[in-house]
Amino acid sequence: MSPNTLLLLYALGAVVALIVLIARFKLHPFVALISVSLGLGAAAGMPLGMVVKAFQDGVGGVLGFIAIVVALGTMLGKLMAESGGATRIATTLIAMFGEQRVHWAIMFVAFIVGIPVFFQVGFVLLVPLVFTIARRTGMSLVKIGIPLVAGLSVVHGLVPPHPAAMLAVGAYEADVGLTIAYAILVGLPTASLAGPIFASWISPRIALPAENPVAAQFEGGVPREMPSFGISLFTVLLPVVLMLCASVADIALPPTSTLRAALDFIGSPIVSLLVALLFSFWSLGYRQHFTRDQILKFTNDCLAPTATILLVIGAGGGFNRVLLESGVGRAIADVAVGAQVSPLLLAWTVAALIRVATGSATVAMTTAAGIVAPIALATPGTNAELLVLATGAGSLVLSHVNDSGFWLIKEFFNMTVPQTLKTWTVAETIIGVAGLAFTMLLALVV
Repeated sequence: MSPNTLLLLYALGAVVALIVLIARFKLHPFVALISVSLGLGAAAGMPLGMVVKAFQDGVGGVLGFIAIVVALGTMLGKLMAESGGATRIATTLIAMFGEQRVHWAIMFVAFIVGIPVFFQVGFVLLVPLVFTIARRTGMSLVKIGIPLVAGLSVVHGLVPPHPAAMLAVGAYEADVGLTIAYAILVGLPTASLAGPIFASWISPRIALPAENPVAAQFEGGVPREMPSFGISLFTVLLPVVLMLCASVADIALPPTSTLRAALDFIGSPIVSLLVALLFSFWSLGYRQHFTRDQILKFTNDCLAPTATILLVIGAGGGFNRVLLESGVGRAIADVAVGAQVSPLLLAWTVAALIRVATGSATVAMTTAAGIVAPIALATPGTNAELLVLATGAGSLVLSHVNDSGFWLIKEFFNMTVPQTLKTWTVAETIIGVAGLAFTMLLALVV
């Protein structure tokens, strides 16, 4: 048996071990990733000291950047929630679209609001509005709720500065601004298919109980005084605008330009999020009559729930580093290049398999990026930005009972497990398949 074949078998065994430990034995993904990473390195013949160092370096390399992005984005999302800025954006767009197209408005709201926040944060932030609209219009909660989760899910998987997408950007050496632009081009039609279009078809086929205990807790939670639509929208989109400006400067200005250097600095993900957060302290904080102590409390309180997310992301980075330093990455690259496999399709497939196995879009995207990155470097003509989108689309496929998001949707919408499979699981699968299809179409013209 050749060394490459042996390494690939070890890698396959590692993925299977992750599946069994997480899905069968209910081991926490953080613990499972550490155990499997160390076992893979030892089995591949790495010196034991190097195995531990590789894992530590992988964790540190990922969290050195991602932890800052997570913290800044979470703080910004908290300010939007407490100030009523997200609600202002939602109510304004709903007024623009009209009640008959309110499910389309919700999708766009989720797409915009979801840019700086995690899926779970955006969902809890906007679901009270969904309950309110359903009560006022008499529309099915499924018809309004599925577009909400579709918009949030697409942004979570495809659009930087979300952590997994940013990690994939780094692994593939992609341009952040171009990735955002392409993600919007792919994400909007994808969210439309999985959200309003699918929801309009499935909602008459799902009968929910008349009483929803969770909805009752969220009624009447809109602040009396909210910031304006313009300042709310500007605040949430500020980091995206700054990153896009940096990408335009890289194309339009010479490398020696002082303006280009300044825009690259301000448009880096960390600095742009910091600028947006500092601006939100004024636009959504002081202007809304919050005191300094209140703003400090908001920023402190919102960080605790990110601990588990950061641990899993870090462990995923450690697993990726062990894969690379053990030679598995090179072995996969050799096989894929020899088989003439499309890197876009390979990235989607690897991410989809890990997603189905582990239930975590973040683990799926970070792990797949680490595996496919060497192939991208070895394959001429591969578009790094589209690789990010293909990996993200694969990481969203077929959410089921091993995904915490599955249970979040089930409980909030008061659905049974079969109803959740027919709605949320199908919507996520549509996102994954349509996201790949639109990415492949975009690859024909860029």
